[in-house]
Amino acid sequence: MRVIFMGTPDFASYQLECIINAGYNVEAVLTQLDKAKGRSGKLTFSPVKEVAVSNDIRVIQPEKLRGSEAIEEIKKINPDVIVVAAYGQILPKEVLDTPKYGCVNIHASLLPKYRGASPIQASIIDGEEVTGVTTMYMGEGLDTGDIIEQLEVKIEADDTGGSLFDKLAKAGGELIISTLKKLEDGTATRTPQDDSLSSYAHIISKEQGHIDWTKDAYSIERLIRGFNPWPSAYTELDGKNLKLYKAEVIDDIASYEGASEVNVGEIAFVDKKSFVVKTGSGYLKVLELQLAGKKRMECDAFLRGHKLETGTKFGE
Repeated sequence: MRVIFMGTPDFASYQLECIINAGYNVEAVLTQLDKAKGRSGKLTFSPVKEVAVSNDIRVIQPEKLRGSEAIEEIKKINPDVIVVAAYGQILPKEVLDTPKYGCVNIHASLLPKYRGASPIQASIIDGEEVTGVTTMYMGEGLDTGDIIEQLEVKIEADDTGGSLFDKLAKAGGELIISTLKKLEDGTATRTPQDDSLSSYAHIISKEQGHIDWTKDAYSIERLIRGFNPWPSAYTELDGKNLKLYKAEVIDDIASYEGASEVNVGEIAFVDKKSFVVKTGSGYLKVLELQLAGKKRMECDAFLRGHKLETGTKFGE
């Protein structure tokens, strides 16, 4: 089976490795252009390109796929299937129509729920208990094609965007191998998506991580987990950016001897190990954080170098 793989980030690179390790013939990889990184501006490969280069696989990097010479290269390869995972570009119809078995997308949600760019973070922030991965035939719409297979993944109470990413990447690797086998032996099925059940997880901006302390403690805690490690939930302390990476909801502040009545966004309790902030409903115990210009650290380490008091206010 001749495979062309299209993808760019870490999630996609894991899927590519699984396909290679399963013995499939990956004829070429398409990925986004190399990007300048850091102050030096040195160009760096995408994670998918790194895997391709290390396995001596041809890499094609059109700035824009539509109308590019890359389309003719794809047609010359005449792939049996094109596998797509977070490529970052819309595939034109002439590419979609090229492979014998079509173009198959690996998406990190149980479609039609959480179509779009950030399904992993969205599922945690929304308080979902189960998510998963989907393989589907690609059409011209955004994540709207017929479903081939799905694999459920449980979201644990302590899962972060990072830990759930790892779980879904592994599940996606298992699923795409299963799907490729079914395409080969003719047992792959098509299940149309019910558009009435669809939802979208749009591209994330760093600004979305800004904590609104008037929201309830559970919503803020899920935001912190969902945006850990990127782009991170944050607030302000004495005019400096303060990122929060781990927190715990406190339903009954009365159990904390010495806790004070404070306003929303202020510290109600602080000791040597942690501090508790009042939210719009409930309280949040901060366990891991990072002040601008400092390293990420546990709260007890932070408090050894920063004196916080009851009534200290977070936010602008």
